Amino acid sequence: MEPFVRHEGLVLPLDRVNVDTDQIIPKQFLKRIQRTGFGQFLFYDWRFREDGSPDPEFILNQPEYREASILLARDNFGCGSSREHAPWALKDYGFRVIIAPSFADIFYNNCFKNGLLPLVLPGEAVNHLFDEAGRMPGGYRLTVDLESQEVRDDRGWRMRFEIDPFRRESLLKGLDDIGMTLEKEDRIAEYERGMPGYLIPREA
Repeated sequence: MEPFVRHEGLVLPLDRVNVDTDQIIPKQFLKRIQRTGFGQFLFYDWRFREDGSPDPEFILNQPEYREASILLARDNFGCGSSREHAPWALKDYGFRVIIAPSFADIFYNNCFKNGLLPLVLPGEAVNHLFDEAGRMPGGYRLTVDLESQEVRDDRGWRMRFEIDPFRRESLLKGLDDIGMTLEKEDRIAEYERGMPGYLIPREA
């Protein structure tokens, strides 16, 4: 995974509660076998009309948000069925951070495994960010600093956030579950050599 240390980006305010994983990436697109290419289907049922044309009313289709990389959402983001395709789609589209007052547990965990930062902030802070984003459509930017655990804008607002130390370290190093296991490869090999019946590999 790409390490996440600090990210500065445009905020896209998605003012909806209980956004479930079937809205993030509808079930008909789960048959794809690649982990990439899901961004084109992100929020598909909201982005496109029945005839397949983009709905200009949906915020993701508005040109001023084309470069957005920070998604601002409401409570219980990522609820519904468990599917790792949801963070795949968000990241493939270009999002690196999702800010909300709360997340569904499985979605929250899947984000960390795929290089996305799901950032939990108090409801009052999220309301403030929605207000600021509303005042500057397509022009409100935030910096999310994982190293110092702070989120801030260029107008003087800033807030520290809490995050599990293990998850923080994994993102800072860009390690998924496999990467974290490989970091302990020497210790695993040492343990295996001490097991009864261990076979010494033949030299070529």
